[in-house]
Amino acid sequence: MNERIKPNDILTEMNKELDQRIREICIKLFDEEIDPQITRPEEQFGDYSTNVALRLAGKLGKNPAWIAGEISEHLKSNQDLADANVAGAGFINIKLSDQALIKALEEPSSMLFKDKTVVMEFSDPNPFKVLHAGHLYTSIIGESISRIIEASGAKVHRVNYGGDVGLHVAKTMWAILNKLGGEHPDKLNQIPAGERSQWLADCYVEGASKADDSKIATEITGLNKKIYQLHDKSDKSSPFAKIYWTARDWSYDYFEDFYKQIDIKFEKYYAESQVYKLGLEKIKGQIGSVYEESDGAVVFRGEKDGLHTRVFITREGLPTYEAKEVGLAFLKKAEYDFDLSVIVTANEIMQYMQVVQKSISLFAPEMVENTRHINHGVVKLPGGVKMSSRKGNILKAADLIDLAKEANAQQNNSKDPIVSLGAIKYAFLKNRIGGDTIYDPDQSVSLEGNSGPYIQYALTRGKSIISKADSFDSNITIKTLEPAERSLARKLSEYPDVYQSSLNEFAPHYICGYLFELCQVFNRFYESNRVLDDPRSKERLKLVDIYCRILEKGLDILGVEVPEKM
Repeated sequence: MNERIKPNDILTEMNKELDQRIREICIKLFDEEIDPQITRPEEQFGDYSTNVALRLAGKLGKNPAWIAGEISEHLKSNQDLADANVAGAGFINIKLSDQALIKALEEPSSMLFKDKTVVMEFSDPNPFKVLHAGHLYTSIIGESISRIIEASGAKVHRVNYGGDVGLHVAKTMWAILNKLGGEHPDKLNQIPAGERSQWLADCYVEGASKADDSKIATEITGLNKKIYQLHDKSDKSSPFAKIYWTARDWSYDYFEDFYKQIDIKFEKYYAESQVYKLGLEKIKGQIGSVYEESDGAVVFRGEKDGLHTRVFITREGLPTYEAKEVGLAFLKKAEYDFDLSVIVTANEIMQYMQVVQKSISLFAPEMVENTRHINHGVVKLPGGVKMSSRKGNILKAADLIDLAKEANAQQNNSKDPIVSLGAIKYAFLKNRIGGDTIYDPDQSVSLEGNSGPYIQYALTRGKSIISKADSFDSNITIKTLEPAERSLARKLSEYPDVYQSSLNEFAPHYICGYLFELCQVFNRFYESNRVLDDPRSKERLKLVDIYCRILEKGLDILGVEVPEKM
């Protein structure tokens, strides 16, 4: 899908007009076709800037400042531009007319993915284990990226994927059987509903900690095979099956409660038990061409592509994580016929995913061409220690939410979950995806600085200004702008460019940074310019209204709700 996107498709309307105009001037004056590369400079330099003259200089063998001057003179004939001047060694700074700037305030968002089908896979918790901070993080960024893509016209299918088969399940089942004293499913009724998810997590920790014992490891391997046989035979009635299915249902109920709490809905939950047979079928069909047999197992040799060798089918004939990923990829394609598949996972499995994707590319290249893998780091508290779900010393998702609630209550005297959840979401999303995230609960709930509650408050304050007006006509047309109004309007006009950047890179942090800067610009405007009871109240209320709508739109893309009052 990405190969069909043309450079001009990722420009906003105002950018497109300038881009086309500069291209035409360069052809007319110098008989050269060139990408102008238009950017947004700081306000004192204008509304747009381009270094096109510097890049033409080498081709033409002429002074870039002279080239910039020639282009600038031709640009000045454009009625949408108030000025175009040469700066420095050959940059061209461009200032829009008031009317063009006012027009840009109503520019619609990009429709880059209009009528496209996109499958977003994120969160991916495993049944029989507890949800940790990483699941909260990937859920939040996955939801925001989904909203970014949806805003461009796509139909987005949110899906989830987790391991209901495999060694981690076998380890948990070993501990469950040990605690129950054997295959006694009725004893599960003794565990209170509110304690079940933690009980399963404790069982996993116990099983994982004992797996180094050779005798227990052999028992766990046997249970692993037995679990696969449950699915092969569709067994739900044997005592072992009843224990397995009950525990799996407990996990799914726990997941659903968690996603409701953070206001995220998934269309489908794929389980490894659904995809491993398809994975085995695809891999076995490519043995000898893509995959090869090695000591009874089936592997993919990735060294020739700068990767490493990984096992896809074990000596026991069981699928590994890699084989299941192959099956998942093909099942998603069969069920959705997607134009784009986006997968959000932690950095720790990046190389593993690269091997999987490379192997698929050798017999189904179109699948990989239309797949985007987004990696992220881990979530830590300030001064945090290394954590491990195997050892049980993890930072749970619920712990982070509780920390935000406590900080919000202490700092803001508020028990509003909308504020505390908004604080976590914004704190995660304001940083570029990829590195580790240090989550500071106190900073996240602060009503000052770059935080979610600060933006939430800014929106409620803006709406309050409009509500106090005796009358307000949202359809009024602004004809001219005073200097302070122009500064605010200029910042407001940047939103389509910022949204476009977030769409091009699937990067919510651009939206966060912009919203914070916009609030700062608005505060400076409001401190020195009366909005109500002023001869220009109508025009200024219109700007406040646009400001509120952009804040609302940006926060919605981040998945951050706003309370009625703060």
